[in-house]
Amino acid sequence: MPRLKKQLIVVGDRLLIRPEEGEESTNAGLILPQTAVAARQARGGWVVSVGPGVPVINPMEMMDEHWGESEDRREPQPRFMPLQAQEGDYALFLHKAAVEITFEKKSYLIVPNSAVLVLMREGFDTEHAGWEGNSN
Repeated sequence: MPRLKKQLIVVGDRLLIRPEEGEESTNAGLILPQTAVAARQARGGWVVSVGPGVPVINPMEMMDEHWGESEDRREPQPRFMPLQAQEGDYALFLHKAAVEITFEKKSYLIVPNSAVLVLMREGFDTEHAGWEGNSN
C-alpha cells in the first residue's frame, strides 16, 4: 500500500524554525549547557519554511457595492505582504512566543513574525554594502 507524503504548510505571518540544539557559547568563549540556555528569553534556529505573509485588503475591492452583484463577478484574490525571513535564514526570536511541535520525529518551533528579533542571512557582505552596524 503506498504511503501518503505529509507536508507542513505554514500559514499567515508565521515561520517554521528548526531550533538550535546543544550547547551555546558566550562572547567570552564560555560554553553554556542546554539547561542554562533554556532560561534565556531569546532563542535561535534555522528557518525551514515561511508563511505567505500578512494578509492585506485592497481598499478598492471594499468600495464595491455588492447590492448590484452580477453572476459573473469574481471573488477577490487573497493578497499578502511577504515576510523578510527566507528559508535558510538564521533567526533569533523571543522564546515565549514560540510553539513547539514534533513532526515525523523532528522538533520544530512555530514562531510569529512579530517575535523575530533579528535574521542572519549568508551572502550579505556588510563591507561592500556601506553598512557598518549601529553607530550609537
